[in-house]
Amino acid sequence: MMDGEIQEKMKTGTTTVGIIANDAVVLAAERKATMGYLVASQDAEKIHQVDDHLGMTIAGVVGDAQALIRYVKAELKLYELNESRKMSVESASTLIANILYSRRFYPYYVQLVVAGYDGKPGLFTLSPDGSVMPEKYFSTGSGSPIAFGVLEEQYKDGMSADEAVRVAVRAVRSATKRDIASGGSGIDAVVISKSGYKKVSDEQVKKIAQ
Repeated sequence: MMDGEIQEKMKTGTTTVGIIANDAVVLAAERKATMGYLVASQDAEKIHQVDDHLGMTIAGVVGDAQALIRYVKAELKLYELNESRKMSVESASTLIANILYSRRFYPYYVQLVVAGYDGKPGLFTLSPDGSVMPEKYFSTGSGSPIAFGVLEEQYKDGMSADEAVRVAVRAVRSATKRDIASGGSGIDAVVISKSGYKKVSDEQVKKIAQ
């Protein structure tokens, strides 16, 4: 399938953000799900925990994303059972990239941010063709051009997890103000660190967003 056809399929409404902090990685996303001009849901989940130390944001076709999440969770569990240890963030990203590459002619129409902590924070972006890239910060979805404006101005190396949460939430909030396909009932944010996978409370997110 040509790149242009993939890009056309990817035109679905979402804004997700990932940021590397000093000793953690932060993910954030809004909650609106769209079907063309129809708002299908105001409470769609776009950040998914796939292991104790790994999370993934989704943008694209929801059915493809859900099927891929189930596949990845099963593969990670099998790896842990066979090896008696968790898969590293980079290895998990490579695994997902290989799954996407194997389906490149009949692709999963998704764009993903995979993040986690395995002694250090890691953040990787993946496309339907199976490409995978490490990043310090990234945004996916229709609101990403707006989110990138905030990220490029406010991101700095070595920021704390709290600072990264503030920047991520502000980036997503900015996208919801200008991208018609982003919004919903609120913003979700998670922090993944040596303490594990932790969802930021709705009250804290609302305080930052205001």
